[in-house]
Amino acid sequence: METVPPAVDLVLGASACCLACVFTNPLEVVKTRLQLQGELQAPGTYPRPYRSFLASVVTVARADGLWGLQKGLAAGLLYQGLMNGVRFYCYSLACQAGLSQQPGGTVLAGAMAGAVGAFVGSPAYLVKTQLQAQTVAAMAVGHQHHHQSVLGALETIWRQQGLAGLWRGVGGAVPRVMVGSAAQLATFASAKAWVQERQWLPEDSWLVALAGGMISSIAVAAVMTPFDVVSTRLYNQPVDRAGRGQLYGGLADCLVKIWRQEGPLALYKGLGPAYLRLGPHTILSMLFWDELRKLAGRAQQQGT
Repeated sequence: METVPPAVDLVLGASACCLACVFTNPLEVVKTRLQLQGELQAPGTYPRPYRSFLASVVTVARADGLWGLQKGLAAGLLYQGLMNGVRFYCYSLACQAGLSQQPGGTVLAGAMAGAVGAFVGSPAYLVKTQLQAQTVAAMAVGHQHHHQSVLGALETIWRQQGLAGLWRGVGGAVPRVMVGSAAQLATFASAKAWVQERQWLPEDSWLVALAGGMISSIAVAAVMTPFDVVSTRLYNQPVDRAGRGQLYGGLADCLVKIWRQEGPLALYKGLGPAYLRLGPHTILSMLFWDELRKLAGRAQQQGT
C-alpha cells in the first residue's frame, strides 16, 4: 500500500467515503426504516409497511417521492466527511507509528481510529438518522422528530437539550464504528494481500482493491449490524425535558430490551439492506481510498 502523510489520508478518506455515500444513501434510508419498524413489539403484533428490500424502496418512493430515497444525504455527507476523515487520519498515524506491524495491531489501530471518528461524527449521524426516519404518518415507524433541515435539526437539539444533546446516542455509535472499522481496515488489508499473493489479477490493478473490498464488506456487515440496530434506536428515540432517552438508558439497556421484547433475530433487522448498503459502501470507499492513495503516493514520489 502506498505511503502518504496522515493529513493526506484525512482528505482522501473523507473524499472516498463521501463519494460512496452518494450512491449508498438510499439503502441507508431503507435500512433505517426497517430497523425502527416494530420497535419494542413482539414479532407479528405490528403492521409492516416495510417488508423486503425492493418493496421497501417502492414504499419509500411512493410515500416521500423519488427524492425521499436521498433523505438525510447532506447529514450523511457531513458524517462521512467528519467520521471517516478522522478515522483514516488516526489509522494512518497508528500505522506510521508501527502499530500495524505488531500482532493484532491492524485490528487495534482500526478500532481506535473508529472510536475517535465515531465520537467526532456523532452529531451528524444523530441528525441523519432522525431525518431518514421522517415520513408521512401512514408509513411512519419509530419516533418522528419533524426536522426541516440539517442546520434546523442541529439548532433544535442544541436549544432543547444543550451541547450534550448533540452527542446523545454516542454510547452506541462508538462500539458500532469500532467493530466495523476494525473489521473493515483489517480484513481489507489482509484480503488485498491475499488476492495479490494468488496473482489472479495484475498487482497494480484497481480490481485487487475491488476484490479486497468485496471480502471486507462481508465481515463488516456480519459484526456491525447488531450495533447498527442499537445505534439507530438510541439516536432516534424520543427524549424527556432533561434530554434523557424515554425508551433506552444506553447501549446495554437497548440490547437487553430488543432481545427480550423482539427476540434475538431483531438485532439483525434490516440485514439485507444493511449489507447492500455496507457492501457497496465498503467496496466503493475502500476502492476510492486505495486508488487515491496510489495517485497521492506517486505524486509525492515525483515531487521528491
